[in-house]
Amino acid sequence: MPRWSELKRFCERDGWVLAKDTDHYFYEKTLDDGTIKRTKVSKGSGEIHYHLWQAIRKRQLQVTQAYFNDMI
Repeated sequence: MPRWSELKRFCERDGWVLAKDTDHYFYEKTLDDGTIKRTKVSKGSGEIHYHLWQAIRKRQLQVTQAYFNDMI
């Protein structure tokens, strides 16, 4: 499973914009059709738990594991 720092790096490399920096990083990405995707990245250094990672990747990032791996 990826670490929170890898999720942050993915967002930065995949064109996500840092919308807010509080106790977490909040990223947004606007698609060509106007849809806005949002995700929240912990400032923790640990690994993302399996079920949480699956939810983030599928619902928020909406990418395959292979695409994520290529971007980090």
